[in-house]
Amino acid sequence: MNRLAGKVALVTGAGRGIGAAIAQAFAREGAATVLAELDLDAAREVAQRIEAQTPGARVLAVRTDVTQSASVCEARDAGERSFGPIDVLVNNAGINVFCDPLTMTDDDWRRCFAVDLDGVWNGCRAVLPGMIERGRGSIVNIASTHAFQIIPGCFPYPVAKHGVLGLTRALGIEYAGKQVRVNAIAPGYVETQLTHDWWNGQPDPAAARQATLDLQPMKRIAQPDEIAMTAVFLASDEAPFINATCITVDGGRSALYHD
Repeated sequence: MNRLAGKVALVTGAGRGIGAAIAQAFAREGAATVLAELDLDAAREVAQRIEAQTPGARVLAVRTDVTQSASVCEARDAGERSFGPIDVLVNNAGINVFCDPLTMTDDDWRRCFAVDLDGVWNGCRAVLPGMIERGRGSIVNIASTHAFQIIPGCFPYPVAKHGVLGLTRALGIEYAGKQVRVNAIAPGYVETQLTHDWWNGQPDPAAARQATLDLQPMKRIAQPDEIAMTAVFLASDEAPFINATCITVDGGRSALYHD
């Protein structure tokens, strides 16, 4: 507890899944947390849950469209008015866009990059000036194992996630001398509602679930809290010399040569 005491964090896409777990973990660890989420009702539900589970938690739900730079800046400003300068940013908001490359529409391409890459840059651009001025800060970008492993049928999502890693490394090096750290987390399969929705959309959901588990060296997939605690570590003062890198959280799946 209190590994993030005194810090102010902004988490995008905090209304569900990994983002909600990160917001809850940050609040448990003492951070004042801004839940920046397109679905404001979902963010408010998570904020209420945090307040019920963590007495004294300071949380704020703000409707945020990460594809719009002005909207992200508004979330930053709302957080700073309520809690003070942003110390930690988690760029978690993202969408799955899986298409055949040659039948994909221009709108599909733009939608993927607007959220999954431009949204990350919009978040970074909103908080970096303040972090640079104060000489401290931690940005955590939620990438994916799609950032370095390719699954056929998932285009252009891995292209955007490769970009997130490039952005993480470039900004981490650019502002290292200002004591602003920029890192990424690459989750593998995580048991979120999106994963359950995919299983349930298959002809045999139970078989689809089992096939996913069978692919994993640990014969299970990650829980959102397991990604969240990695974010806590990177956001905390326990990781002062970790910068411009990516921590993979996939139970060893990406190290497996073949099934």
